[in-house]
Formats: sequence, C-alpha cells, structure tokens
Amino acid sequence: MSQPLNGPLDPQLTPSGHHWFRSFASRVNQGLGSPAAFIIALVVVSVWALTGPMFHFSNKWLNIIGTFATIVTFLMVFLLQGTQMRDSKALHLKLDELLRAVNQARTGLVGLENLPDEQIAKLANELRDVGEQERGPAREYRQIEDIPRQ
Repeated sequence: MSQPLNGPLDPQLTPSGHHWFRSFASRVNQGLGSPAAFIIALVVVSVWALTGPMFHFSNKWLNIIGTFATIVTFLMVFLLQGTQMRDSKALHLKLDELLRAVNQARTGLVGLENLPDEQIAKLANELRDVGEQERGPAREYRQIEDIPRQ
C-alpha cells in the first residue's frame, strides 16, 4: 500500500513556475522522440537540400540551415537536460527507496550519486569483486537460459 506524499514530492507543493516548464519540457521530449518528429525533420532537410540548385548553393542558403540547426540545438539542450535530470532524480529516489526496503541491502549506498568520482570508482570495483565471487569471473558468464529459476 502506498503512502501519501507529504514533502517536496507532493505535486501540490511544487512552485507553479516550475510546473509549466516541466510539463512543457516533458511534452516536447515525448514529441521529439516520435517518428513524426523525425519525418518532419527529414522533410525540412530534404526541402532545404532540394532548393540548393535554385539558390546556386550560396552562402545565404548554407547559413539558413546552419542558423536553424544552431537555434534548435541550443534550445533543445536545455529542454532535454531538464527532463533527463528530473528522470534521473526520480530513478535515484526509487532505487534509494528499494535499498531502504531490502533488509540485506547496504543502505550506505543511498545517495551514492553525490560521492566524489574516486569513491564511486572504488565502490564499483568492490561490487564487481563481490559479483565475481558470487558468480565467478566475468569470462564465465552463463547464458540466461542456463541460470536456474528460483
């Protein structure tokens, strides 16, 4: 049974200025990942390429696509980064909650993403060693079909 949210995760407590941007960025992110967006981009580039002979492949003709691509890329970096950061934070929170819920898990790993790179590398090596001890060296991986089900 899920518990009600009573903190910063509660949608009612989010600042209104952030809500519209989050919603807008999420819709743009979904739209740009669609086949329709790819087809539209392909049509735009094709029309631009086909008009090249008409404009004698001039510098102005080249600058049009360059300027358009630069502006779109610049704006999309911020939209996509915001969406990616939000998704990443949500994933970390879910994993942290799972670590807290599992009795044998090391809860010291909660918030691991905030550690310095050197400590993360040390923990990665430690977990790799633990995994090799439990299943054997990496070169001895078995096919998924060969692993007995519990």
